Parts: sequence; C-alpha cells; structure tokens
Amino acid sequence: MAYIVDHQKKFDDLKHYLNNLEQLKRKANGGNSILFSYPPAEEHLYVQKAKEIYAATAEFIDISKLFVQYIDADGWDAFKEYYQSFSSTPHKVFNSPEDTEPDLFNLIIQAIQNAHENNKIPFLVRTGALFGTGIENVSIMENRSVMELKLPLVIFYPSKIEGDNLYFLNIKLGSKYRCILIE
Repeated sequence: MAYIVDHQKKFDDLKHYLNNLEQLKRKANGGNSILFSYPPAEEHLYVQKAKEIYAATAEFIDISKLFVQYIDADGWDAFKEYYQSFSSTPHKVFNSPEDTEPDLFNLIIQAIQNAHENNKIPFLVRTGALFGTGIENVSIMENRSVMELKLPLVIFYPSKIEGDNLYFLNIKLGSKYRCILIE
C-alpha cells in the first residue's frame, strides 16, 4: 500500500506550496492550481487525511455530489433524454459554453468561487466522476476565475505517473500544465 509510505511526503509538499504561493505561480506556468496525485484505490485515505489536516482552512468540493446535483436539477428522465440527443457530442451535455443553462462545469466553477468567497482553499475531491464528461483538469485550471483566485485550487487527482506521463484513473492521459504536480 503506497499510502503508508507516501502520504506524509505528499502532504508535506502540499503544505509547502500552500505556504509559498509565489513559488507556486512561478513553477505552475502562471497557473494557480495544485494537482495532488495518488493511486485511485487509495482515494478515501488521502481525502480523509486532507479533511483532518485542512478542516478549518479548506472547503471540500465533492465532484460526485455536484454530478448528482446537476442530474437532479431536471430529473433523471429529462437528463437521459437530453444526453441521448447529444449522442455524437456527449461532452456538450456537461460543458457547453454556448448554452445559457448552468451545466456541470459551471457548477464546479461556482463551487470554487464560493469557497474563495468564504476565504477557504478550494479542494476538488472525487474527481473521478469527471471521467467521460469531457471536462478535463486543465479546463478547470485555466478558467479565468481559478487563475485569479487569491488562494490556489487543490485538485485531488486519482492517477498514476509513468515516466513523464500522468494518467487520470490510471487510464487517460492527463495534463500537468498550469499546476504544480504533487506525486
């Protein structure tokens, strides 16, 4: 189990970057995000530890709950019909800039802004729920609202690292651009 060996260093690195924001922006290609990588099977351990350490200073934004909230807004049947109507471009269901109705991406950005307004560090957790939505970590990190936050965005990212490559959920190639990667 990697958690037993790796978690202390990862949390020490996270603390370091949260306390050195100028260094973060410099090393993150002007970005304002920290990508906290860990094995997907150990997600609950890392999230639990983060909640213990950062209970007073962070707001934990559970992507899986936002996903359910998004579907529940119109109900399952309406969502299913809407999703099926976009069968050739399903990612537009979750992130469509030309749509005036709030989508999942908008809910995520709004939750991040709310954390900021509460003077809390936004922590995105349960990000595996984004798989298949077309919403990429880099889309969130490069959003103007995120780039302008006074406190950085921390994205808990179930992944593996092989060589120079980062794989979301150990499957899909992920981006390390605009962030600091804690491996």
